[in-house]
Amino acid sequence: GFNNTSRPEYINPDFSVRLEGDELIATLTRGSGRSLTVSSHYQDLIKKTSDKKAREFLKQKIEQARWFIDAIIKRESTLLKVMNAILSIQKDYFKSGDEKDLNPMKLDDVALIVNMDRSTISRVSNSKYVETFFGTMLLKDLFSQAYRKDNGDVISTRIIKQQLKEIIENEDKRNPYTDNHLCDLLGQEEYHIARRTVTKYRESLGIETSRYRKQL
Repeated sequence: GFNNTSRPEYINPDFSVRLEGDELIATLTRGSGRSLTVSSHYQDLIKKTSDKKAREFLKQKIEQARWFIDAIIKRESTLLKVMNAILSIQKDYFKSGDEKDLNPMKLDDVALIVNMDRSTISRVSNSKYVETFFGTMLLKDLFSQAYRKDNGDVISTRIIKQQLKEIIENEDKRNPYTDNHLCDLLGQEEYHIARRTVTKYRESLGIETSRYRKQL
């Protein structure tokens, strides 16, 4: 599963998610833009100076500082909106920490909730980490496609990949499973997927073909 043992120790998460009662609360872990202010020292200088050019220069700098503060506040607001949208889709997972509770989720699903461009969601999720009671993870790792099981349940393809990984980890290395074999074994778990899809999932996990996994 996801945990910070697979991540470098020095990662500083951008978000923290905690459970208060039955409610998930997301907070930004970095300094808040709302605490930034323009120093009154520069306002005082404008009042004291009679030099027109100096006054204009100071006014320009104050405007630039205010614009900068507003931009930071807007960015932080965007980050929290995206995080809260992800929480609304993945509330079961953030409450349990169990990957089986991870819902299929695409960039477009989040973009629709926050009414932003998918490129914004992609930019946020590709670079931001969230800290939870069960570990720290990259937001990008929460996204996956949907797969419908035989019984109609919709699950995340991440769960199938996890199952595939476990089957390969527990195989007899003297006689490792071919992709066709893996296809049959996943079928027993009700994941009836094409062999080429199994191959694609195996490759995405960085696992070699059965020929290269064989040990004497």
